[in-house]
Amino acid sequence: MGRKRKGRAINGVLIVDKPQGISSNDVVQRVKRIYKAQKAGHTGALDPLATGLLPVCLGEATKFSQFLLDADKSYFVSAILGERTDTSDADGEIVETKPVNVTESDIRAALGQFRGQIKQVPSMFSALKHEGKPLYYYARQGITIERPARDITIYDIEWVSLENNVLSLNVQCSKGTYIRSLIDDLGQLLGCGAHVSVLRRTEVAHYKSAQMYTFEQLESLQEEDKFSPLDDILLPMDTAIASLTKRVVSEEEAIQFCLGQAVSSIDLSSPRLNEGEVVRLYEETTQRFLGVATVNEMNLLQPKRVVVYASDTLEA
Repeated sequence: MGRKRKGRAINGVLIVDKPQGISSNDVVQRVKRIYKAQKAGHTGALDPLATGLLPVCLGEATKFSQFLLDADKSYFVSAILGERTDTSDADGEIVETKPVNVTESDIRAALGQFRGQIKQVPSMFSALKHEGKPLYYYARQGITIERPARDITIYDIEWVSLENNVLSLNVQCSKGTYIRSLIDDLGQLLGCGAHVSVLRRTEVAHYKSAQMYTFEQLESLQEEDKFSPLDDILLPMDTAIASLTKRVVSEEEAIQFCLGQAVSSIDLSSPRLNEGEVVRLYEETTQRFLGVATVNEMNLLQPKRVVVYASDTLEA
């Protein structure tokens, strides 16, 4: 018999307002302690400098964190013009200083060149791996690794303000976008250099800032041996995959699916699914969330991620 996990078998998604100065993993560990959860994980790291929206998945919800890693995101960013740093943010050392001789119209014209699908070279101070180690590991030793440019999409880059050479923008972008690199590239295009001074994530997929909780708010909900106030603010685990097509299966098919067996994808009331499509599954009578399946070459729903509940009465 396997060793029993310590903690509560609690499932759900918590939208945390990450404070500045700590890592995303620090946030996860703190949430895990507050909830006394068996398992927790984040859905895309934010730099210690950055603040804002960080979905933390608890329990079985961690099985669906990859879908949020792949989701579109939005940020508010402030950049100091005239200074370039080695990390492209305020945590780095200034490596170049230039006068700022640009107008608002110059900046707006430059912003237009970043909208749409573009190529971006990731920062050496990113967490991208090279031979099993993050790029920042090499950067801190003064080693530069050749990085291929990657395709990203900037859906919108909206002007907010320009005051005392501090430019503020709202950015909506695809997964894999490095805002530090975006600001560094913008500074180079303007000819004056720039680096990030403030970075705040405001959206991940359909999650919004209004759903965030600070640690002060979480701590105010803590009661000795009572978790219901905290549990009540958790979002259902299937909110992490709300963009996927929904399919309902019979009780018998639900049992088969949970045992790892493929089930029929045919639903006369819904459009036919395409091979390779990923869908979320629910049991017909109870509407219990079962997990995620992929449509295989035989037009069957092949289990991809199956939810395992602690008991038959536990609800997501």
